[in-house]
Amino acid sequence: MSKKQQMGFTLVELLVVLAIIGLLAGLVGPKVLNQLGGAKTDTAGVQIRDFEQALEIYMLDTGKFPTTEQGLEALVKDPGSVAGWNGSYLRRDELPQDPWKNDYQYKFPGEHGQFDVLSYGADGRPGGEGDNADIGNWQTR
Repeated sequence: MSKKQQMGFTLVELLVVLAIIGLLAGLVGPKVLNQLGGAKTDTAGVQIRDFEQALEIYMLDTGKFPTTEQGLEALVKDPGSVAGWNGSYLRRDELPQDPWKNDYQYKFPGEHGQFDVLSYGADGRPGGEGDNADIGNWQTR
């Protein structure tokens, strides 16, 4: 064989390499995507714990938790009729959304504890499984 014939890849060699890359992507891709979903769930749990801490400090200042109607907004804006409010109780002066860009839900009194803070997951609706499952403060302890 001359040097001129050895300088490139054949079509068969390129197809074999592409097939191997395709197989690896098919095996590794779903695992990476599952980890991404799990990271969003973990992030929601961390944010919910932050809300819990802010609500506890709110309660220490005012003597009570915000009502369901006042909601989590009471942590960043003075509801007006609450003596002792000394906020903002969050690092930012705005409420964060969950990792799926939905608002967190707040209920007082809660069904699972003194209060409930929850995200409805990826689908933004109650219930669900996997990434669509609800994530609440009763689950993050």
